[in-house]
Amino acid sequence: QVQLVESGGGLVQAGGSLRLSCAASGSDVSISTMGWYRRAPGKQRELVASITRLGVTNLADSVKGRFTISRNNAKESTVYLQMNSLKPEDTAAYYCAASPTSRATYDYWGQGTQVTVSS
Repeated sequence: QVQLVESGGGLVQAGGSLRLSCAASGSDVSISTMGWYRRAPGKQRELVASITRLGVTNLADSVKGRFTISRNNAKESTVYLQMNSLKPEDTAAYYCAASPTSRATYDYWGQGTQVTVSS
């Protein structure tokens, strides 16, 4: 079983920055693709960014040029989401997700961390 623990959410003014972290632990299952989803009130869940074990990244059009995803493949796989130039529309609960294979099935989920951007 894999546990994902997120940190780094909070309240920030528009134009500000936040960095989310997610650490995977607790299993012998190797982690392959990791990603960040978000869900805003009244909206569908959205894949914000993903990164493969080899470092290939994918970003949603709405965050390109502002967000960066990276990871540390050391003993505990850790994925980061650097969010710059934040906008009020980035306000959402952000969830870390991980897959045991490169198929990005996202079998494992974190508990979520709230990001609120004030105008």
